[in-house]
Amino acid sequence: MELLAPAGSMDKLKMALLYGADAVYLGGKSFGLRAFSDNFSLEEMKEAVSYAHSLGKHVYVTVNIFPHNADLQGLPAYLQSLAAIPVDAILIADPGIFSMARQLVPELPIHISTQANTTNWASVKFWYDNGAKRVVMAREVSLKDVQEIHDKVPVELEGFVHGAMCISYSGRCLLSNYFTQNRDSNRGQCVQCCRFKYNIVEEKRPGQYFPVVEDERGTYIFNSKDLCLLPYLPELYASGLCSLKIEGRMKSIHYVATVVKVYRQALDAYEVDPEHFTVLPEWLEELEKISHRPYTRGFSVSRPTEVDQVYSHASNTQTYEFIGVVRSYDAARHIAWIEQRNHFKVGQAVEFLQPQGHLVRHVITHLTDEKGTEVTTAPHPRQLVGLYLDTPLEPWSMMRRKAAAHA
Repeated sequence: MELLAPAGSMDKLKMALLYGADAVYLGGKSFGLRAFSDNFSLEEMKEAVSYAHSLGKHVYVTVNIFPHNADLQGLPAYLQSLAAIPVDAILIADPGIFSMARQLVPELPIHISTQANTTNWASVKFWYDNGAKRVVMAREVSLKDVQEIHDKVPVELEGFVHGAMCISYSGRCLLSNYFTQNRDSNRGQCVQCCRFKYNIVEEKRPGQYFPVVEDERGTYIFNSKDLCLLPYLPELYASGLCSLKIEGRMKSIHYVATVVKVYRQALDAYEVDPEHFTVLPEWLEELEKISHRPYTRGFSVSRPTEVDQVYSHASNTQTYEFIGVVRSYDAARHIAWIEQRNHFKVGQAVEFLQPQGHLVRHVITHLTDEKGTEVTTAPHPRQLVGLYLDTPLEPWSMMRRKAAAHA
């Protein structure tokens, strides 16, 4: 089973791979559906692919917009550049781009994006017969249907298991087009209008706003809970999926690192002893530490109901705050060098999530600046601070503390 993680930037890519992802997916500066992510230039993609391949891992690139005629300009050259890098596969939703890729770069594997809304075995067979290596299932497909598709078509199947859920059918949404000027969600510019606050206005009473739910803040009727299929890992394996995909190219490195490590540990545990696999409480606790909406199982085993929507303004929650990244550990002096990402100070209880090692808890007793001068606080963004502790820490460990609401 492949664990596939989002890479919205080079830092997120490295974090995902170091914390246990087998592959990452990313977008270029154009032709993808995350125009507001940092995204990668072709030179950055070369660096990303070189780094991933040095670890024996893979990079997939999204080319999954639904293009208008003008959007096709430059596409042939772009596809040829991706093949030359070489990336390990491209994700495509549009038949025209698919056809162009098959003609121009037949050696480049094609994965059919979830944006193609593939929900049945006949559609999967169509893509397979025309040369697709993998099909990413629409999020509306149950695991029972995935298993039937797997039994009928000998193609790789990929499915989302964690992250934000789009209210529209597999991402085919036009809200952004109507609520903003020239922000086409199907061409990479979604502004997530489904997360806005809504009331009803009656046609003949303009200016009078009526709440859909009795709440002084209105309601969030399009706001889906976040997907989490960790408890369904045995069913995911049984369905015939070959790749489990995490959503979140625009999420933080703390989000990516935490989710990837949890699923990595769970997959490894399942594959060692599937008969006795159980979801550990500490894994679920880790998934509460990141910023997320309440969790849902989506369409995996049954149709969603009203309980799978968020009807509150306070939809996001997290129990811990990300405050720093470990850059190195000086074993001789017992100092971890931390790149500050949020204010911290002497006396605070913190913990470190390591890429491979166990969770380390610590109360800060001594801090020093880069010159060796003792300090009591780290107030400046990206400031490099020395933290004294006896336990060695791996580079790229995530430093965090309990959020104020949970302290």
